[in-house]
Amino acid sequence: MNSFTPIAQSAVAEERHSPRVATSLDEAIERGRAALLALQHQDGHWCFELESDCTITAEYILMMHYMDEIDDVLQEKMARYLRATQVKDGHGGWSQYHGGAIDISCTIKAYYALKAAGDDPAAEHMRIAREAILALGGAAKANVFTRILLALFEQVPWRATPYVPVEIMLLPRWFPFHIDKISYWARTTLVPLTILCSLKAKAKNPRKIGIRELFVTPPEEERHYFIRGGLLNRTFLALDKLGRIADRFIPKAVRARAVRKAQAWFLARMNGEDGIGAIFPPMVNSYEAMALLGYAKDDPVRQTCLRSIQKLVVHREDGSAYCQPCVSPIWDTVWSALTLMNTSDDEATQSAIAKSVDWLRSKQELELKGDWAATKPHAVPGGWAFQYNNAYYPDIDDTAVAAALLHIQDRRRGQSGRHRFNTDRAADWMIGLQSKNGGFAAFDADNTHYYLNAIPFADHGALLDPPTEDVSGRVAACLGVLARPQDAESLRRCIDYLRQTQLDDGSWWGRWGSNYVYGTWSVLAGLALAGEDSRQPYIRKSIEWLRARQHADGGWGETNDSYIDPALRGTNHGISTPQTTAWAVLAQLAMGDAQSESVRRGIDYLMANQQAGGLWYHPSHNAPGFPRVYYLKYHGYTAYFPLWALARYRQLSQSAFA
Repeated sequence: MNSFTPIAQSAVAEERHSPRVATSLDEAIERGRAALLALQHQDGHWCFELESDCTITAEYILMMHYMDEIDDVLQEKMARYLRATQVKDGHGGWSQYHGGAIDISCTIKAYYALKAAGDDPAAEHMRIAREAILALGGAAKANVFTRILLALFEQVPWRATPYVPVEIMLLPRWFPFHIDKISYWARTTLVPLTILCSLKAKAKNPRKIGIRELFVTPPEEERHYFIRGGLLNRTFLALDKLGRIADRFIPKAVRARAVRKAQAWFLARMNGEDGIGAIFPPMVNSYEAMALLGYAKDDPVRQTCLRSIQKLVVHREDGSAYCQPCVSPIWDTVWSALTLMNTSDDEATQSAIAKSVDWLRSKQELELKGDWAATKPHAVPGGWAFQYNNAYYPDIDDTAVAAALLHIQDRRRGQSGRHRFNTDRAADWMIGLQSKNGGFAAFDADNTHYYLNAIPFADHGALLDPPTEDVSGRVAACLGVLARPQDAESLRRCIDYLRQTQLDDGSWWGRWGSNYVYGTWSVLAGLALAGEDSRQPYIRKSIEWLRARQHADGGWGETNDSYIDPALRGTNHGISTPQTTAWAVLAQLAMGDAQSESVRRGIDYLMANQQAGGLWYHPSHNAPGFPRVYYLKYHGYTAYFPLWALARYRQLSQSAFA
């Protein structure tokens, strides 16, 4: 199955291989406008590919072997994708992002998936991957999620994994650990996983594929699966051992009750064919848990869960296929529509924008109180999700941009107030989820129980959803656009948070986009729309930081290594990318710098790197799913952001000479 239309696939394929074309600003904008319009779906929305590293695709193959539901044709297409993404001429394994260092967990999963798909371990690509894994200490050094997968396949003993008893479902909310205290993505992933771990699930693995050759020490003899950190981490490790000892004494009736509660929890959130949480990991965990709990293969709920997973698969024209972690239609639609607003007033463009607004309005969640209500029970629903449907988990980031889009569209069309009900509900919901420090997170309020990142299960450090600069900048932009008097205090607190989180060099960190250039653009755009004076020293310092990181070719770029080493922020070994350049240009334009030399050079770079099909392309991963752990490539970012920068530059330049 495929969430990407054939016309979009062929357009993207053309973008990847076509030459650069020199053109005038007007011609560049027109070609980009036509290309973006061509990718709109009939009902008015856009949805570009959302690609991650190799792990999701590898896990899809291994899921088929776990369930003994192997589609050999799909498996070979996915194996082709895995082979193509291996860094054969470098470290020999797989990275978390394009150009990154080898990641042992990614490499273990890809190797295991390829072996399951039938690749000969003696083949050259398998040999170099195996040697790379062994050189890094072997499969025992994999992260927690990888070791849990290996335990399910009986490749490591269960003591290699953290103790995650299903009885956590029975803990009271005041307890130091509770599922309401972790992020939505961790919550939805963990609940079905506790069933698999507590009941010691075993993969069917019909072809009996193992990877014992990836261990330096035999897995049953290995005694160092967990890294010992500080005092808090060592305390949790000690509690982990005590829990394993106590596990054998848990009454069967208590375990059965906990399993029923976990089952009821994830079944209530299955979300139809969009899947639980609308993200891949909890979908797979729920699917496997249902099989363990005795759901027949033809059970409607189990079948619906399978379809939600299958819908994430993208089939490419080269005969390969990969699995997306989720889809991004709301996010892609709001940015595409906002971009087109700046390109042309012609009937086709305006009709496309109107259709997108109608589609977005139909996707607003106005009824269900999701998991966010556990901490903010009095807030009234009014958000948008990131995906097509995800009612339990609306996204504040998407909601801010969607509400702003509806308001701007009404104002442009002389229909002020047409969507006021929608924008009021959105603003009220967002403000209801403002955290105590004035900032905004993606899905929850005050999800800041930082001690939980020290538990053995959380070696990825991504268990929480605290307020972030980029989301807060987007909310500031939305509240500034809506300009409701009742929001003044909330907006002031948000701006105070943004001022407090600015770094000494003038930049802001980017949680949901790579990285400080993205964060700085997100904040500056928000501050501009919120009415902050661009002449203030802290804003000028931010602009100067951006300008100091412009490359000789006029563009900007930023390596994901900056999440590991902040000293690298705003740098990319001199390599520019279209999306990073667009963010840097848009940040300066937001603060009224349309006539600067820096902006002009950035515009020249974007025009010089526009592809023949009208859009832009770069292979880099441009956003973290979880910083330092998992990264994404939004294919839409090289479609709409560069075009928006060009169009906005033209608007402001014309205004300056009018």
